[in-house]
Amino acid sequence: MQVTETNSDGLKREFKIVVPASQFQARMEGKLVEIARTIRMPGFRPGKVPMPMVRKKYAGSVMGEVLEAVVNDGVHAAISERSLRPAAQPKVEFGEYAEGKDIEFTVQVEVMPEIKAMDFATVSLEREKADVPEAEIDEALKRIAERSEQSEPVERAAQAGDVVVIDFVGRQDGIEFPGGSAEGYSLKLGSGTFIPGFEEQLTGKAAGDKALVQVTFPDAYGNEALAGKGAEFDVTVKEVRQTKAAALDDELAKSVGMETIDALKQAVKDELGRELDAISRQKLKRKLLDVLAESHDFPVPASLADQEFDAVWKQVDEERQAGRLDAEDAAKSEDDLKADYRKLSERRVRLGLLLADVGRSNNVTVTQEDMNRGLLNEARKFPGQEHLVFQYYKSNPEALEGLKAPLFEDKVVDFILELAKVTDTSVSPEDLRKEPGEAAPAAAEEAKPKKKAAAKKKSAE
Repeated sequence: MQVTETNSDGLKREFKIVVPASQFQARMEGKLVEIARTIRMPGFRPGKVPMPMVRKKYAGSVMGEVLEAVVNDGVHAAISERSLRPAAQPKVEFGEYAEGKDIEFTVQVEVMPEIKAMDFATVSLEREKADVPEAEIDEALKRIAERSEQSEPVERAAQAGDVVVIDFVGRQDGIEFPGGSAEGYSLKLGSGTFIPGFEEQLTGKAAGDKALVQVTFPDAYGNEALAGKGAEFDVTVKEVRQTKAAALDDELAKSVGMETIDALKQAVKDELGRELDAISRQKLKRKLLDVLAESHDFPVPASLADQEFDAVWKQVDEERQAGRLDAEDAAKSEDDLKADYRKLSERRVRLGLLLADVGRSNNVTVTQEDMNRGLLNEARKFPGQEHLVFQYYKSNPEALEGLKAPLFEDKVVDFILELAKVTDTSVSPEDLRKEPGEAAPAAAEEAKPKKKAAAKKKSAE
C-alpha cells in the first residue's frame, strides 16, 4: 500500500492511497478460503466445496468487505504514520475501478490544530465575593413561614388573603356541568386558583352568605366544552378563616426537618451562601475564559465550528422568528447576526479545544466521585423526583457522557486557577449579581427571567 500526501491547506490534509491489485486480490483469496472452510453446499462435504464455486457465489459480497478493510487500513496508515489527530470523520473518494487494476482512492481529513498554551502563572484575576445579608436570610425565613401558614375562624366579612370554606354548584345554561360542584372547599381569596373573577365576587361575604357568581371561562381553558363560555355558580360561604404566617420558632423548623430555628436559619444562610459562591465562580470563570480567548489564536477545524454554529443558530433563529431577541440583536440584519454568532461559535470551539488539551496534557480526569457529585447536583434541581433523575442517567449512557463534559471543563478551569494569581475583593450581593456593564438592578427587575437568546449568547461567550 502506498500513501502519498497530495495537499496540505491549513488544517486540511489530502492523501492519495494506492493498493496494488496483487495485494487486493490476495486479501480477496484469503477471505474466500476462510469461507470455503465453513460453508455447506449440497453434494459436498464441509470444506470440500471447489474454490471456483465459492468464488462465483461469494466474490461479490467479499469484495465489499475487503474493500472496506483496505480503506480503513489506508486511512489508519495516513493518520498514524504522521501522528495526526482527526477533528472529524475522514472523507473517502474513489476513482474509477477496473478489475485487475490497482485500487486508488483519496482521503481528506481535517486535523486538530497544534496548541501551545500560555503560561497560566502570568494570569491575574479578581474574584468578587459577597457575604449573605441578614435581610435576605430574614426574607427567606419569612417565605418559609408563609408557606407554612395557619388559619383560624373569624366573625367578619372575607377579604383578600382570607380562606373561605364554600359549597358551590356550577351551571351552564341552567344545567350543571361535570366537575363544577364541591362541598367544604377551602379557597384562598387572591390566590388566583379559580376562574378569573370568581374569587373577587366572594370578597365581602361572611359565613352563612349565599352568592351567585357569574364568570366566563378563559378561551384557553383545558375543558373545550367550557372554554370561552359563561357559567354561574351558586355559592354558600360556610366559614371565613384568617390566615397568618407560622411563627418563626422551633416548631416551624421541625416542620421542615430541622431541630431548631437557629439550625434552620443557618441552613438558609448556607444555601444563600452557596448561591452567591456559584455566581462568584461563574463570573471568575468568565473572566478566565476571556483571558484565554484573548491569549490564544490558533485555527479551529471548520467542521467543528460549523457544527457548533448550526446548533447555536438553530436556537437563536427560533428566538428571532418568535420575536424574542434582545434589543441589541433584534436591531441587526440576519447576515450580521449570523456573523456575530459564527464568531462566538469559533471562540467556543477554540476554548473547548484549549481546555481539552490542557486537561489531557496535565492528566486531569473526572473520577467516579466527581460523577456522583455531578449527579447529585442535577438531582437537587428536581426536588421530590431525585430517583427519576438517577434512573434517567443510569439508563442513558449518552446523557451520562454529556454530564461528564462540563465536569471535566470545571476541573480544568480549577487547575488553571490554581496556577493563576487570584485576588478576592468584597462586593455587595447586588453588585455580584449584576452582569458586567449593567447597573445594579432593582429587586423587581432582578427577578425577571432573562431573554433566551441573550442567555444563549452569554453561554457562547
